[in-house]
Amino acid sequence: MDTLGILFGSQARVKILRLFLLNPLDVFDATIVAEKSKVRIAEARREVNLLKKAGILSEKSFVKETPPKRGSKRAPTKKRVNGFQLKAGFPLLIPLKNLVISETPLNRDEIAKRFRGVGKIKLLALSGIFLDEPEARVDVLIVGDGLKRRAIEHALRSIEAEVGKELSYGALETAEFLYRVSVYDKFVRDILDFRHDRVIDKLGVE
Repeated sequence: MDTLGILFGSQARVKILRLFLLNPLDVFDATIVAEKSKVRIAEARREVNLLKKAGILSEKSFVKETPPKRGSKRAPTKKRVNGFQLKAGFPLLIPLKNLVISETPLNRDEIAKRFRGVGKIKLLALSGIFLDEPEARVDVLIVGDGLKRRAIEHALRSIEAEVGKELSYGALETAEFLYRVSVYDKFVRDILDFRHDRVIDKLGVE
């Protein structure tokens, strides 16, 4: 349990707070909260109700789309349900956000561990939400050989549950990345020429 988990008495509460603080306009029901924060549904229900009681969240109805079962040709179903949204008028919103968002939930080594098994990584660079760079092209850039897209997305989902926001990313095989570097590809240069943190770097490309 990290420092905030100790202070707030619940790691699940911290993850759920991050989810709402970083997505202030979105409405989530307990099922979506549990899925995005990777906590048990019972924990999600308990925590959102506690945060509502504290005045941090408010109830709001929204149209929820449920995809059909795998293999089914039926269209997604839509129905109006009750969910929760960050309460913009909460008086301690700014200091709460500063406290919760300023504490990095995962350090560089932990992030690197999440990507083990996705292929032979040659470059893993962070930007965007990790460096408070909202205009960055991606939050994560992965360069390597034999990259496994499904494994990468699984790793990203696990990190998203900790940081509280959906991550944008780029994944390039080493040969393609080096080619793009050689032709001054805009996507690659927009990452390398601006602030980023190289968690893994076996290429030394500037």
